[in-house]
Amino acid sequence: MSLSLPDIVGLFETKGHAQYDGEPVTQLEHALQSAHLAEQEGADSALIAASLLHDLGHLLHDFGGTPTQQRLDDLHQYRCLPFLRALFDVATLEPIRLHVDAKRFLCAREPGHLEALSPDSQRSLQLQGGVFDSAQASAFEALPYAKDAVRLRRWDDTAKCADAKTPDLAHYVRHLEAALKPTAIAA
Repeated sequence: MSLSLPDIVGLFETKGHAQYDGEPVTQLEHALQSAHLAEQEGADSALIAASLLHDLGHLLHDFGGTPTQQRLDDLHQYRCLPFLRALFDVATLEPIRLHVDAKRFLCAREPGHLEALSPDSQRSLQLQGGVFDSAQASAFEALPYAKDAVRLRRWDDTAKCADAKTPDLAHYVRHLEAALKPTAIAA
């Protein structure tokens, strides 16, 4: 099943006000903050769309509560892809798919990154396979879209500020529209 843009907006409007697992923001606030940071850094619409949608998989399950506290990896980075594939190209989908591995990469390559993660992000890291070893980090770094995934990850890690001011969801719909595949526009 594919989602349409109105479906995505509706999902954020109906489920986005749920608390972001273990963080001081809602799912929607986290998405908006991530997209806002991407926009401020001059990212293109495909990466801004990825930043807005990177955790959409959290809104597509019904685990309830905080999955990491239940020792569950909800695989959110993969869960949303089948729903988005008809709409977006790899420039949006790959950073979403790789943003969890980007966390594992940054923890391996940047001293202090692991310690700077929020407690829930540290807990999820263990469920997601832990810090990459050197070979895993090198393999990740060689992937297409790895650099974009790392940029997205940095915004993701920063986008957890209570009461941060961002444009509303309607502001970012234009980036979603700009990132659509030509076949999705024609449909």
